[in-house]
Amino acid sequence: MSEWRYCDSATTIDDLKKIVSEFAAARGWERYHTPKNLATSVAIEAAELMEVFQWLTPEESFEVKNDPSRKKAAAEEICDVVSYLLGLCSKLDVDLASEFVKKFEKNAIKYPIGGAVER
Repeated sequence: MSEWRYCDSATTIDDLKKIVSEFAAARGWERYHTPKNLATSVAIEAAELMEVFQWLTPEESFEVKNDPSRKKAAAEEICDVVSYLLGLCSKLDVDLASEFVKKFEKNAIKYPIGGAVER
């Protein structure tokens, strides 16, 4: 994988799914990557992401982007969460882009502009 060619504006979701799939296949991990295990791993990695922000005030949490080591830790945990979600999409044949847009269209109806904020 050549790092220079990968960036959000040029990399597709399919590209990322392929990286995840090839990584697992090369290690013989497919048998462990069941939907249940992948969903569980999402939760575990999300908890590790929360650790980066544990005990920070809301204001301090925004400053993580200015602290190279904390930003790197957050980025790595975000990538772990995303990699398991992409693997889950592959296993369940979920077209993430189309489902994402459909969900936001549903959210737009549920939370109209100018509507009350649901808490």
